[in-house]
Amino acid sequence: MSIEVKNLTKFYGEQAAVHDISFTINKGEIVGFLGPNGAGKSTTMKIITGFIPSTSGEVKVCGSIVDLDNLETRQKIGYLPENNPLYLDMYVREYLEFVGKIYKIKNLKQRVDEMIQQVGLELEQNKQIGTLSKGYRQRVGLAQAIIHDPEVLILDEPTSGLDPNQLVEIRELIKKIGKEKTVMLSTHIMQEVKAICDRVIIIKRGNIVADDLAENLQHEENMQVVYVEFDKEISKNQLNKIAGVSKVQGLENANTWLIESTNPEDLRKAIAAFAQKNDLLTLTIRKEEKTLEEVFKELTK
Repeated sequence: MSIEVKNLTKFYGEQAAVHDISFTINKGEIVGFLGPNGAGKSTTMKIITGFIPSTSGEVKVCGSIVDLDNLETRQKIGYLPENNPLYLDMYVREYLEFVGKIYKIKNLKQRVDEMIQQVGLELEQNKQIGTLSKGYRQRVGLAQAIIHDPEVLILDEPTSGLDPNQLVEIRELIKKIGKEKTVMLSTHIMQEVKAICDRVIIIKRGNIVADDLAENLQHEENMQVVYVEFDKEISKNQLNKIAGVSKVQGLENANTWLIESTNPEDLRKAIAAFAQKNDLLTLTIRKEEKTLEEVFKELTK
Protein backbone atom coordinates (compact mmCIF):
# COMPACT_ATOMS: atom_id res chain seq x y z
CA MET A 1 0.00 0.00 0.00
CA SER A 2 1.27 3.51 -0.76
CA ILE A 3 -0.89 5.16 1.91
CA GLU A 4 -2.23 3.39 4.99
CA VAL A 5 -4.36 5.31 7.46
CA LYS A 6 -5.45 3.35 10.54
CA ASN A 7 -7.76 4.62 13.30
CA LEU A 8 -6.64 8.20 12.74
CA THR A 9 -7.98 10.80 15.19
CA LYS A 10 -7.15 14.48 15.57
CA PHE A 11 -8.46 16.77 18.30
CA TYR A 12 -8.14 20.55 18.41
CA GLY A 13 -8.86 21.16 22.07
CA GLU A 14 -12.09 19.28 22.72
CA GLN A 15 -13.18 19.38 19.07
CA ALA A 16 -12.56 16.25 16.97
CA ALA A 17 -11.51 17.33 13.48
CA VAL A 18 -10.97 13.69 12.43
CA HIS A 19 -12.47 10.76 14.30
CA ASP A 20 -11.09 7.21 14.04
CA ILE A 21 -10.86 7.02 10.23
CA SER A 22 -9.15 4.24 8.27
CA PHE A 23 -8.45 3.75 4.57
CA THR A 24 -5.72 2.56 2.19
CA ILE A 25 -4.63 3.81 -1.23
CA ASN A 26 -2.69 1.62 -3.65
CA LYS A 27 0.09 2.62 -6.01
CA GLY A 28 -1.28 3.95 -9.29
CA GLU A 29 -4.62 5.02 -7.80
CA ILE A 30 -5.98 8.56 -8.08
CA VAL A 31 -8.34 9.05 -5.16
CA GLY A 32 -10.65 12.01 -4.65
CA PHE A 33 -10.96 13.05 -1.00
CA LEU A 34 -14.23 14.96 -0.72
CA GLY A 35 -16.20 16.66 1.98
CA PRO A 36 -17.84 19.96 2.89
CA ASN A 37 -15.82 22.77 4.44
CA GLY A 38 -14.64 21.80 7.92
CA ALA A 39 -15.12 18.07 7.33
CA GLY A 40 -11.46 17.20 8.10
CA LYS A 41 -9.95 16.93 4.60
CA SER A 42 -7.06 19.34 5.01
CA THR A 43 -6.34 18.08 8.53
CA THR A 44 -6.05 14.50 7.25
CA MET A 45 -3.78 15.55 4.40
CA LYS A 46 -1.53 17.55 6.73
CA ILE A 47 -1.17 14.52 9.01
CA ILE A 48 -0.35 12.23 6.09
CA THR A 49 2.34 14.63 4.90
CA GLY A 50 3.80 15.00 8.40
CA PHE A 51 3.03 18.71 8.76
CA ILE A 52 0.95 18.25 11.92
CA PRO A 53 0.78 15.35 14.41
CA SER A 54 -2.25 13.14 14.98
CA THR A 55 -3.84 12.72 18.39
CA SER A 56 -3.96 8.96 17.91
CA GLY A 57 -3.82 6.35 15.17
CA GLU A 58 -1.16 5.53 12.60
CA VAL A 59 -0.26 6.67 9.10
CA LYS A 60 2.18 4.87 6.81
CA VAL A 61 3.51 6.08 3.48
CA CYS A 62 5.22 3.44 1.35
CA GLY A 63 5.58 1.26 4.45
CA SER A 64 7.19 3.93 6.66
CA ILE A 65 5.39 5.43 9.66
CA VAL A 66 4.75 9.17 9.27
CA ASP A 67 5.70 11.55 12.06
CA LEU A 68 6.88 15.14 12.29
CA ASP A 69 10.59 14.33 12.13
CA ASN A 70 10.58 11.52 9.58
CA LEU A 71 12.53 12.90 6.61
CA GLU A 72 12.37 9.50 4.89
CA THR A 73 8.61 9.74 4.37
CA ARG A 74 8.82 13.39 3.33
CA GLN A 75 11.19 12.42 0.52
CA LYS A 76 8.47 10.12 -0.80
CA ILE A 77 5.68 12.71 -0.68
CA GLY A 78 4.88 15.66 -2.92
CA TYR A 79 2.46 18.15 -1.35
CA LEU A 80 0.50 21.07 -2.75
CA PRO A 81 -1.39 22.75 0.12
CA GLU A 82 -4.67 24.57 -0.41
CA ASN A 83 -3.17 28.02 0.18
CA ASN A 84 -0.12 27.23 -2.01
CA PRO A 85 2.56 29.11 -0.01
CA LEU A 86 5.21 30.46 -2.37
CA TYR A 87 8.09 32.92 -2.08
CA LEU A 88 6.52 35.73 -4.08
CA ASP A 89 9.76 37.73 -4.34
CA MET A 90 11.57 34.87 -6.09
CA TYR A 91 11.51 34.16 -9.81
CA VAL A 92 9.91 30.95 -11.09
CA ARG A 93 13.12 29.24 -12.18
CA GLU A 94 14.99 30.53 -9.13
CA TYR A 95 12.31 29.15 -6.81
CA LEU A 96 12.26 25.69 -8.42
CA GLU A 97 16.05 25.54 -8.24
CA PHE A 98 15.82 26.51 -4.56
CA VAL A 99 13.33 23.68 -3.88
CA GLY A 100 15.46 21.25 -5.88
CA LYS A 101 18.53 22.06 -3.79
CA ILE A 102 16.58 21.27 -0.62
CA TYR A 103 15.91 17.80 -2.04
CA LYS A 104 19.53 17.55 -3.23
CA ILE A 105 18.45 16.73 -6.78
CA LYS A 106 21.19 15.74 -9.20
CA ASN A 107 21.24 17.36 -12.66
CA LEU A 108 19.10 20.13 -11.16
CA LYS A 109 19.03 22.45 -14.19
CA GLN A 110 17.76 19.61 -16.40
CA ARG A 111 15.10 18.66 -13.83
CA VAL A 112 13.90 22.26 -13.53
CA ASP A 113 13.67 22.47 -17.34
CA GLU A 114 11.55 19.30 -17.32
CA MET A 115 9.20 20.68 -14.64
CA ILE A 116 8.77 24.03 -16.40
CA GLN A 117 7.84 22.25 -19.62
CA GLN A 118 5.64 19.66 -17.91
CA VAL A 119 3.40 22.18 -16.14
CA GLY A 120 3.42 24.78 -18.92
CA LEU A 121 5.56 27.56 -17.43
CA GLU A 122 7.86 28.19 -20.38
CA LEU A 123 6.73 31.79 -20.92
CA GLU A 124 6.62 32.55 -17.18
CA GLN A 125 9.89 30.92 -16.08
CA ASN A 126 11.81 34.20 -15.78
CA LYS A 127 9.00 36.15 -14.12
CA GLN A 128 8.68 37.00 -10.44
CA ILE A 129 6.14 34.68 -8.77
CA GLY A 130 4.32 37.63 -7.21
CA THR A 131 3.44 38.96 -10.69
CA LEU A 132 1.84 35.70 -11.84
CA SER A 133 -1.90 35.02 -12.03
CA LYS A 134 -3.41 32.61 -9.52
CA GLY A 135 -3.56 29.90 -12.19
CA TYR A 136 0.16 30.13 -12.95
CA ARG A 137 0.98 30.18 -9.25
CA GLN A 138 -0.87 26.87 -9.00
CA ARG A 139 1.38 25.52 -11.74
CA VAL A 140 4.46 26.63 -9.82
CA GLY A 141 3.06 24.91 -6.73
CA LEU A 142 2.46 21.70 -8.66
CA ALA A 143 5.97 21.83 -10.12
CA GLN A 144 7.55 22.11 -6.66
CA ALA A 145 5.41 19.20 -5.44
CA ILE A 146 6.72 16.80 -8.09
CA ILE A 147 10.24 18.13 -8.72
CA HIS A 148 11.83 15.44 -6.49
CA ASP A 149 9.86 12.66 -8.27
CA PRO A 150 7.87 11.53 -5.19
CA GLU A 151 6.02 8.22 -5.00
CA VAL A 152 2.95 9.83 -3.39
CA LEU A 153 1.33 13.11 -4.39
CA ILE A 154 -1.06 14.95 -2.05
CA LEU A 155 -2.98 17.78 -3.72
CA ASP A 156 -5.34 20.07 -1.81
CA GLU A 157 -7.60 21.90 -4.29
CA PRO A 158 -5.00 21.66 -7.11
CA THR A 159 -7.08 23.33 -9.84
CA SER A 160 -8.33 26.27 -7.81
CA GLY A 161 -8.24 29.47 -9.87
CA LEU A 162 -7.44 27.88 -13.23
CA ASP A 163 -9.20 28.93 -16.41
CA PRO A 164 -10.99 26.22 -18.48
CA ASN A 165 -8.00 25.59 -20.76
CA GLN A 166 -5.55 25.38 -17.86
CA LEU A 167 -8.02 23.14 -16.01
CA VAL A 168 -7.97 20.55 -18.80
CA GLU A 169 -4.17 20.67 -19.05
CA ILE A 170 -3.60 20.22 -15.30
CA ARG A 171 -6.19 17.41 -15.16
CA GLU A 172 -4.36 15.58 -17.93
CA LEU A 173 -1.07 16.14 -16.13
CA ILE A 174 -2.47 14.70 -12.87
CA LYS A 175 -3.85 11.67 -14.75
CA LYS A 176 -0.47 11.13 -16.40
CA ILE A 177 1.32 11.38 -13.06
CA GLY A 178 -1.22 9.00 -11.52
CA LYS A 179 -0.21 6.17 -13.86
CA GLU A 180 3.10 5.84 -12.03
CA LYS A 181 2.37 7.36 -8.62
CA THR A 182 -0.27 7.45 -5.92
CA VAL A 183 -2.35 10.61 -6.04
CA MET A 184 -4.73 11.83 -3.35
CA LEU A 185 -6.55 15.07 -4.08
CA SER A 186 -9.28 17.12 -2.50
CA THR A 187 -11.65 19.21 -4.58
CA HIS A 188 -15.14 20.69 -4.60
CA ILE A 189 -15.48 20.27 -8.38
CA MET A 190 -17.43 17.07 -9.03
CA GLN A 191 -16.69 17.08 -12.77
CA GLU A 192 -13.03 16.99 -11.81
CA VAL A 193 -13.59 13.90 -9.67
CA LYS A 194 -15.33 12.11 -12.53
CA ALA A 195 -12.63 13.16 -15.02
CA ILE A 196 -9.60 12.27 -12.90
CA CYS A 197 -10.33 9.96 -9.99
CA ASP A 198 -10.46 6.16 -9.88
CA ARG A 199 -12.04 6.16 -6.42
CA VAL A 200 -13.82 8.54 -4.07
CA ILE A 201 -13.60 8.89 -0.29
CA ILE A 202 -16.19 11.20 1.28
CA ILE A 203 -15.70 12.57 4.78
CA LYS A 204 -18.33 14.31 6.92
CA ARG A 205 -17.66 15.87 10.33
CA GLY A 206 -14.44 13.89 10.67
CA ASN A 207 -15.99 10.52 9.73
CA ILE A 208 -15.78 8.61 6.45
CA VAL A 209 -19.27 8.15 5.02
CA ALA A 210 -18.34 6.62 1.64
CA ASP A 211 -15.35 4.88 0.01
CA ASP A 212 -16.02 3.43 -3.42
CA LEU A 213 -15.64 3.85 -7.18
CA ALA A 214 -17.38 6.99 -8.41
CA GLU A 215 -19.72 5.03 -10.70
CA ASN A 216 -20.74 2.72 -7.86
CA LEU A 217 -21.73 5.68 -5.70
CA GLN A 218 -23.96 6.92 -8.50
CA HIS A 219 -25.92 3.67 -8.69
CA GLU A 220 -28.01 2.63 -5.72
CA GLU A 221 -28.04 -1.12 -5.24
CA ASN A 222 -31.15 -2.72 -6.85
CA MET A 223 -32.53 0.69 -7.86
CA GLN A 224 -33.29 1.59 -11.47
CA VAL A 225 -34.63 4.88 -12.79
CA VAL A 226 -35.69 5.13 -16.43
CA TYR A 227 -36.65 8.27 -18.33
CA VAL A 228 -39.20 7.50 -21.03
CA GLU A 229 -41.11 9.61 -23.55
CA PHE A 230 -44.07 8.07 -25.40
CA ASP A 231 -45.70 9.34 -28.58
CA LYS A 232 -49.11 9.49 -26.88
CA GLU A 233 -50.50 10.49 -23.54
CA ILE A 234 -50.73 7.73 -20.94
CA SER A 235 -51.96 7.70 -17.37
CA LYS A 236 -49.94 7.12 -14.22
CA ASN A 237 -52.26 4.28 -13.21
CA GLN A 238 -51.48 2.41 -16.43
CA LEU A 239 -47.73 2.77 -15.93
CA ASN A 240 -47.99 1.50 -12.35
CA LYS A 241 -49.13 -1.84 -13.81
CA ILE A 242 -45.71 -2.48 -15.40
CA ALA A 243 -44.07 -5.45 -13.68
CA GLY A 244 -41.63 -4.41 -10.94
CA VAL A 245 -42.44 -0.69 -10.97
CA SER A 246 -42.16 0.94 -7.54
CA LYS A 247 -42.68 4.61 -8.40
CA VAL A 248 -43.92 6.68 -11.34
CA GLN A 249 -43.29 10.41 -11.66
CA GLY A 250 -44.80 12.61 -14.36
CA LEU A 251 -42.58 15.28 -15.92
CA GLU A 252 -43.30 18.20 -18.25
CA ASN A 253 -46.22 16.60 -20.09
CA ALA A 254 -48.41 13.50 -20.00
CA ASN A 255 -46.08 11.73 -22.45
CA THR A 256 -42.89 11.96 -20.36
CA TRP A 257 -42.16 10.00 -17.18
CA LEU A 258 -39.55 8.86 -14.69
CA ILE A 259 -40.20 5.24 -13.74
CA GLU A 260 -38.42 3.53 -10.83
CA SER A 261 -38.00 -0.16 -10.02
CA THR A 262 -36.16 -2.28 -7.47
CA ASN A 263 -36.48 -5.34 -9.70
CA PRO A 264 -33.05 -6.66 -10.87
CA GLU A 265 -34.40 -7.20 -14.41
CA ASP A 266 -33.72 -4.38 -16.88
CA LEU A 267 -36.70 -2.06 -16.51
CA ARG A 268 -36.38 -0.85 -20.09
CA LYS A 269 -37.41 -4.29 -21.38
CA ALA A 270 -40.60 -4.23 -19.30
CA ILE A 271 -41.39 -0.69 -20.52
CA ALA A 272 -40.78 -1.68 -24.15
CA ALA A 273 -43.08 -4.70 -23.78
CA PHE A 274 -45.73 -2.50 -22.15
CA ALA A 275 -45.49 0.03 -25.00
CA GLN A 276 -45.86 -2.67 -27.65
CA LYS A 277 -48.87 -4.16 -25.88
CA ASN A 278 -50.57 -0.75 -25.63
CA ASP A 279 -49.75 0.41 -29.17
CA LEU A 280 -47.30 3.07 -27.97
CA LEU A 281 -44.06 4.26 -29.53
CA THR A 282 -41.15 5.06 -27.19
CA LEU A 283 -39.55 8.23 -28.56
CA THR A 284 -36.90 8.25 -25.84
CA ILE A 285 -35.92 5.66 -23.25
CA ARG A 286 -32.78 5.80 -21.12
CA LYS A 287 -31.47 4.84 -17.72
CA GLU A 288 -30.93 7.76 -15.40
CA GLU A 289 -28.17 7.93 -12.80
CA LYS A 290 -27.58 10.22 -9.86
CA THR A 291 -24.98 12.89 -10.38
CA LEU A 292 -21.98 12.97 -8.05
CA GLU A 293 -23.31 16.29 -6.77
CA GLU A 294 -26.57 14.60 -5.71
CA VAL A 295 -24.69 11.73 -4.07
CA PHE A 296 -22.40 14.19 -2.27
CA LYS A 297 -25.34 16.22 -0.96
CA GLU A 298 -27.17 13.13 0.27
CA LEU A 299 -24.13 11.81 2.13
CA THR A 300 -23.03 15.09 3.68
CA LYS A 301 -26.24 17.02 4.35
